[in-house]
Amino acid sequence: MTATQLSHGRTLRPTAKVLPEHARGHNRSLVLQTLYRSTGLSRADVARETGLTRVTVSDLVAELIADRLVIELGQREDARPGKPATLIGFDRAAFQILAMDLSDDVVFRGAVLDLGGEIIARSEVPLAGATGAEAVARVIELADAVAAMATTDVLGIGIGSPGIVDAAGVVRTAPNLGWSDVDLQGLLSERFGLPVLVANDANAAVYAEHAFGDADGDIMLVKVGHGVGAGLLLGGRAVFGSASAAGEIGHVVVGTDGGPLCACGKHGCLEAWLAAPRLAARLAGVSDDAERDLTLREAGRRLGIILAPVVGALDLHDIVLSGPTELLDGPLAAAAIETIRTRTMAEFTGSLTLRMTTQGQDIVLLGAAVMVLSGQLGVS
Repeated sequence: MTATQLSHGRTLRPTAKVLPEHARGHNRSLVLQTLYRSTGLSRADVARETGLTRVTVSDLVAELIADRLVIELGQREDARPGKPATLIGFDRAAFQILAMDLSDDVVFRGAVLDLGGEIIARSEVPLAGATGAEAVARVIELADAVAAMATTDVLGIGIGSPGIVDAAGVVRTAPNLGWSDVDLQGLLSERFGLPVLVANDANAAVYAEHAFGDADGDIMLVKVGHGVGAGLLLGGRAVFGSASAAGEIGHVVVGTDGGPLCACGKHGCLEAWLAAPRLAARLAGVSDDAERDLTLREAGRRLGIILAPVVGALDLHDIVLSGPTELLDGPLAAAAIETIRTRTMAEFTGSLTLRMTTQGQDIVLLGAAVMVLSGQLGVS
């Protein structure tokens, strides 16, 4: 089994056969993806589903059985004449994945998952205001704890981190954690001798929404936690940008009226209005429900101002919010979509939906697991 990085611009899952010079690895992933999404298929079923020849499928299945990724499930009960077909399936218990979510302002969370995205064990480490090298030490502490909970061979480690993360898994900047050029991928690869994939937490979250959620087509996911960021999937491909900074909407200044001081040093960044600890602190000072609603609606209006040009430029129809439901769901979300619609062409945005994710607090952990599945096996 080869270790591969989840490369910028690659689709998360294969959909068709390719040219001969690229065929073997792609077709292996195509067979795995077919078995990952369907149960109780025979080799002939897989050949029909993928468009590959039966000989190719039989060869690839033999290889995948040897790699412990596919198992035989027994014979199909069939009234038709002839020898019953042997059914095969993806073995979700063959390996485990270690996942970490560094997006919260209070704790770093970790989990062990099976290959189907089911969480087997959890651990967390209090952040306790740590920044810089101290925060890196908390990551290592969490990684050690999660690795100790694994009960079988580990496929890889996936990490969702705040900030700008490049294709090599280096956190180029994460102002809230005081990080600059922190090589999380290199650090943990050396420590554990395993494939490690690191992505921005919002990108990890949008992978989870794509694989396990209600996403259908192009999607933008806005992740609100310690900071604010967005993940974009267009045509099944994650959008990273030339400097790996696509989706960094948290440090875009909203309006020309100043605003709160942001951790990055500017005034009026979206993050200063919307980040969970900043918004919760403002709400703690309000005196009644009407003032609370006004505070939430103002944060939602600022979010809508940021999102409107993105919706207009990309013709998006599905925006997902991920973060504290008590802050985001209700007046804030309503104000955001109202603002988007008043600032875009109504005839094209009438079907726009802005909704909460169904993945809950585990969305970054699930997305980190998807990163490993896609990067190592080409499935999601």
